[in-house]
Amino acid sequence: MQGEVRLTRRDVLRLGAATGLGLAMGGCPADRRDAARESTEAPEGPADVTIRIAPVLVELAPHVVISTIGYNGSVPAPIIRLREGRPVTVELINETDTPELVHWHGQFVPPEIDGAAEEGTPPVPPHGRRRYVLTPRPSGTRWVHTHAFAGPDLHRGMYTGQFGFVFIEPANDPGRYDREVFLATHEWEPFFGAEEMEGSEDIWPRGTVEPPPRDPRPNGFEVGYRFFSINGKALGHGEPVRVRHGERVMFRILNASATENIQLALPGHEFEVVALDGNPVPTSRRVRVLALGVAERIDAIVTMDNPGIWILGTPRDDDRRNGMGIVVEYAGASGEPRWIAPDPVPWDYTIFGASRPAPEPDERIPLVFGKINGGPHGFNRWTINGEQFEDSSPIPLRAGRRYRLAFENRTDDVHPVHLHRHSFELVSINGRPTAGIMKDTVVVPPFGTVEADVVADNPGATLFHCHQIIHMDYGFKRLFTYVE
Repeated sequence: MQGEVRLTRRDVLRLGAATGLGLAMGGCPADRRDAARESTEAPEGPADVTIRIAPVLVELAPHVVISTIGYNGSVPAPIIRLREGRPVTVELINETDTPELVHWHGQFVPPEIDGAAEEGTPPVPPHGRRRYVLTPRPSGTRWVHTHAFAGPDLHRGMYTGQFGFVFIEPANDPGRYDREVFLATHEWEPFFGAEEMEGSEDIWPRGTVEPPPRDPRPNGFEVGYRFFSINGKALGHGEPVRVRHGERVMFRILNASATENIQLALPGHEFEVVALDGNPVPTSRRVRVLALGVAERIDAIVTMDNPGIWILGTPRDDDRRNGMGIVVEYAGASGEPRWIAPDPVPWDYTIFGASRPAPEPDERIPLVFGKINGGPHGFNRWTINGEQFEDSSPIPLRAGRRYRLAFENRTDDVHPVHLHRHSFELVSINGRPTAGIMKDTVVVPPFGTVEADVVADNPGATLFHCHQIIHMDYGFKRLFTYVE
């Protein structure tokens, strides 16, 4: 199956040479404060990791071929496997006619290589290249994707196929599974529509924040999609995920959408969630339905104890029929793939947390999300603390301090918000306390609140934004800067 890699634990341990784009390398973790001080100047000679940005054709199904931009000739890109703490030379080659930015999502890297123009990362020029040294950290399921501005252009930015997994091997891995499967979801052929996006209150229950006065203008443009895929294939096309009875399979799942928050289920099976955004959770839990906001990752182990041929897919019937699913086939099974709709279950981050209280922060930073309706034939505008990004000033941080980011969503939209170059600890969701859950992206529910603590330990400009690209591009972002 194009873009999919299925590896046994033995395969992973044998890796000593290049895999996909990257290398499996020995090394040890380093303090992420060093990331902003270490040299990023690349030595001469061949690069350890090359990302070639170029046109690519994606055959979702027979006679359904998408012309897009991808990395190294496929969508998703071949998996980049790195070793925690071991520096690698990276070369970015841009074979397109427009500047590009490549973001190392979830990694503690300096701003000049993070891949965000707002932080000062230089773009890769059209038909040009850029080289630097990257030290992978932390371990776990990360990813790489374009950070180019799209705005009204639905053939640019995350609407394209520019994304791929980055898996950073930890120094020590207990290996409690038999094989791993990487699955990346994406949507295709986007179009602008006037209807508001489908509500997600059944997935992420709304909070009790008082709504603002009603905006008299109608809602602006929203984005819809005609086709859906997992690993670049629509449901029923490409190779299935082949398993054996009794195996413990690690599914590493990425929502690589430009705008869509999703759910996934595998009928007759449960997911044992062991990591969120690549970070081990304090309490692993079994759930029947996974929920992923845009850019979130979930690592979940499934014990294959219900033989047959099943569909791992979205509970949304229209989206599943248009491709959002993949077949899971037991060895020796026959017949048509089966789908059984799961019971609706709200997603609750706190069940994966610890019961201990979170440490008190040194300072609290309120971040209030607002919306200005765009009206007919216009784009909605988004604000943080009443300001769009272009009118805002950076928020100062002091190295070593613990900050409580208090997200308050005064809109009826679900917002998956992302903090670059850091991880944060969830401390409350809609007032419900938790601790120990480390993430880089979290969904803030409609009219809801989330509190997350971040330690300022990676100096340099740091971007915060909603990962729905149509929100980010129209004001929903803010910059943090370190001060003395």
